[in-house]
Amino acid sequence: MTQPVSPPRGSTDKMSPMGELPAWRSLAARADVRTLSLLGVLVALIVIGGITKPDEFLDTRNLQLVLTQASVIGVVTVGMTFVITSGGIDLSVGAIVALSSVWATTVATQEYGFAGVLFTAVLVGVGCGLVNGLLIAYGGMVPFIATLAMLASARGLALQITDGKTQIVSIDGILKLGERDSYMLGIPPLVLVFAVVTIIGWLILNRTTFGRRTVAVGGNAEAARLAGIDVRRQRLYLYLLSGLCCGIAAFLLIILSGSGQNTNGNLYELDAIAAAIIGGTLLSGGRGTITGSVLGVLIFTTITDIFALNNLQSDVQQIAKGAIIVAAVLVQRRTAASTT
Repeated sequence: MTQPVSPPRGSTDKMSPMGELPAWRSLAARADVRTLSLLGVLVALIVIGGITKPDEFLDTRNLQLVLTQASVIGVVTVGMTFVITSGGIDLSVGAIVALSSVWATTVATQEYGFAGVLFTAVLVGVGCGLVNGLLIAYGGMVPFIATLAMLASARGLALQITDGKTQIVSIDGILKLGERDSYMLGIPPLVLVFAVVTIIGWLILNRTTFGRRTVAVGGNAEAARLAGIDVRRQRLYLYLLSGLCCGIAAFLLIILSGSGQNTNGNLYELDAIAAAIIGGTLLSGGRGTITGSVLGVLIFTTITDIFALNNLQSDVQQIAKGAIIVAAVLVQRRTAASTT
């Protein structure tokens, strides 16, 4: 009688009785399929844009504009991805971007030049993130309520600072970054910043202890606490990270528009959440993907550009975005049900 063959020594892959793939390989396979699906959607949108408006959509200037616009909301989405992965939510990102941009473009701030504007934008963003983090992590407030309060407060303060007026930037160093002469190999500086933030975000989430703790807190906060993770401190850091991304995005928006306005960042929270969701980040926490979130941003930005070029009304665009979000959530629920 033949003896059963034992697995090779040192092998860590545990096969099920039916010969199924181990759990981690199954997750990796689903992630690859999801990423390829998003790439397919993005390619399909590019084809549609090329067919409907070939001369305008495929023009180099238009493609640069799409990437530039995606860069601002993309930086915000990177921070949002971390927060959602931890099981939280941040409804205040758009308002924080607005407050950071107007505070950094006041006459008093601009007297300190390029460095003063950049420092102020980042400092205000991190400060707002600190308030959110303290209220949620140590104050015991529900993230939805705490960030909703920050949304209202930051918008109100931004309106008070500007008195409803646009604050024009007069610093040459900032204005030049928005000109084509500053492009490197045809790539706008804003896109390069977005790429750097994306790479750093991916490395932190996938290759560091901080990233593993973020996933653990989102998967099961109590289990993470019992495993020795300081859950409250981790959540504080995550909202600080979200605020930092908002500050960077505010500075990029100042470069892009050459001004600071209290209406900046309008609906950024919805766009960032939607991009993260369709990218594969679970709303319930425990799983996040920077790559998917970036693809989600590019998909939404491309849709917006196609609609604008074809003179379609903004309400149709919002309906399309809503349909995409609903479809993404339904797919998430179906995927989660199939794995239980």
